[in-house]
Amino acid sequence: METKFWRFLDTGVLSAAENMAIDEMLLKLRALNKIPDTIRVLQFNPPAVLAGFHQSIEQEVRVDYCQKNGIDINRRITGGGTVFFDKSQLGWEIICSKEFFNDHLPNAELFKRLSMPVIGLLEHLGINARFRGRNDIEVNGRKISGTGGAEWNRAFLFQGTLLVDFDVDTMLRALRVPIEKLKRHEIDSLKERVTCIKWEIGYAPDIKILKNLLRKSFEQHFGIKLVESGFTDVEKDLLPEYLKKFRSEEWINKVKLPAFEQPVISTVHQSRGGKIKALFTTNLRRRRIQSVIFMGDFFAYPSRAVFDLESLFKDLPLEKDLIINELRNYFKTKTDLYIPNIGFSDFLKLIENLFEKLKILDYGFTPEQSNHIFLVNGTYEQVVNKRPKYLLLPYCAKSTECSYRYKDFCNMCDGCTVGDAYKLSLEFNLQPVTITSFEDLV
Repeated sequence: METKFWRFLDTGVLSAAENMAIDEMLLKLRALNKIPDTIRVLQFNPPAVLAGFHQSIEQEVRVDYCQKNGIDINRRITGGGTVFFDKSQLGWEIICSKEFFNDHLPNAELFKRLSMPVIGLLEHLGINARFRGRNDIEVNGRKISGTGGAEWNRAFLFQGTLLVDFDVDTMLRALRVPIEKLKRHEIDSLKERVTCIKWEIGYAPDIKILKNLLRKSFEQHFGIKLVESGFTDVEKDLLPEYLKKFRSEEWINKVKLPAFEQPVISTVHQSRGGKIKALFTTNLRRRRIQSVIFMGDFFAYPSRAVFDLESLFKDLPLEKDLIINELRNYFKTKTDLYIPNIGFSDFLKLIENLFEKLKILDYGFTPEQSNHIFLVNGTYEQVVNKRPKYLLLPYCAKSTECSYRYKDFCNMCDGCTVGDAYKLSLEFNLQPVTITSFEDLV
């Protein structure tokens, strides 16, 4: 069998705009058959957040934080979610003719095949990795490489990040993750979703060694021979033109959607096995769940089971019956799953609560406000239709210096927010009650 020769292109450390410009240039030139099939490795400096092709910067990125901390903001030509690229990470790309893999339409099996060289590299380092879902390489349920692709006529580009070392705290602050609303242990729970080579084997291998291992792994899995080479003359001539585009505000802010159209809606359920909290990132315009995170004081065996469940929700339509069916099938087919005293019905409760929160928005509440509403005796509509007569207020909300702190009274002195609540209760014909004992609740 004839050996196929590909180019191995190491573009070194570049800015976000430079790396993104090279992506589009290589893809289009390969489609025109003006360059060879190519494996590219890349790095970033300064660090960067890269939104997916269809994403809005306002919805995905904390722009002020990034600008203040010297983090580049740009947009990929590939779809998928926003990623954070710090100086330690290694990017990898496949730019080739569709004919090489006999595939004209991207699919999950092709993505898995394209990811195998990276999985092979990790296995060489003693890390047991596997392809998960549509576009992640993971280790025991924890993401170590995200992938994505784009096509142009007869060529496609498939790319991924390989987490060598990782500044997860900066990532959480650079991306629009609601960390300011979370407790310390919940932030630690978010960190458990990712891992890196250093965390798995105790050290970060030299980047040159990793590039060489990756090169050999691509040769082995694709049955090709990689020849190291730089840019062609045509690439050198065209790159400045592509750079103009990818440095422009027009490209970076190609999709403009307000952040409030992609809110994080939280739901909580107290089960027999512990409290379960769900953070649903939703896209209200597209009517989809972007992602979900489950956390709480429960135990799951194997530990990766909850992470696998989260991946099931990625980009699901906001259709209740569809989501419930996906959830039910997961619990039916996951025979090795064991969550003490927690089952399908408990996670179902979180889904039902999500759709109740979405109904609350019809009454004029914002998603942020809906996260502070907890329904006890029915749906919001049912509660409103009962026309409640009382507004209950905790005594501890009053100032510690207030002479009415332990009394069912308030002179509305504006010394604390209880006074505001008393005024609102009178406006809406509710009787305010300061709760000072359990009997008040009864």
